[in-house]
Amino acid sequence: MIVYQIVKMLPEHETKKLLLRYGVPTSNFRVLENIREIENLEMKYPVVLKVSSEKIFHKTDVGAIILDIKNKEELILSYKKFKEKFPEETLIVEEMEKKGIEFISGVINDNAFGKCIMVGMGGIFTEIYKDISFRMLPVTEKEIYDMLHDLKVSKIFHGYRIKVDLKALIDILIKVSRIAEDIEIKQLDLNPIFLYERGAKVIDAKAVIGE
Repeated sequence: MIVYQIVKMLPEHETKKLLLRYGVPTSNFRVLENIREIENLEMKYPVVLKVSSEKIFHKTDVGAIILDIKNKEELILSYKKFKEKFPEETLIVEEMEKKGIEFISGVINDNAFGKCIMVGMGGIFTEIYKDISFRMLPVTEKEIYDMLHDLKVSKIFHGYRIKVDLKALIDILIKVSRIAEDIEIKQLDLNPIFLYERGAKVIDAKAVIGE
């Protein structure tokens, strides 16, 4: 007998809520239930408007994200545009975070090896250098540290040209590994993670879970 497992993709806002429950810092976001909520929006401009949908995995491919919205009037126009283009989808607004050093991370559930966590350089470096590292779950903090030092760019963790908060990145990866241990994760993508001199934030995230 063949057993089929039901899988479900979590939209970005639900994935970020999951991350926040485990203490993973994310960009400051809010679900917009209607256009009237823009009037009393307590966010610093510029902001980003996104479609948060379980049907859309790559927002840029379908024009489901608008960056650098400078004021309330621009946000209202962008909201109307998206409601015409994606009438049934959830819209979220978030502050445009200060750009940091980009990393990617995630969890995959491999048929042969089980759950693995990965981390790598983000942005244009992802495709150019393919600088990524994997570990099987569960992992210790020492294993996360070693995984990060497998990367070709590991010199930046010790003040080479720039200062970044290595501890903040390790903390995110440890918490992501806990999520994967607690929940039937099929796939989890954090892309990008902005790493700063102090702290780090997940800017975009999506997950596929089993039921």
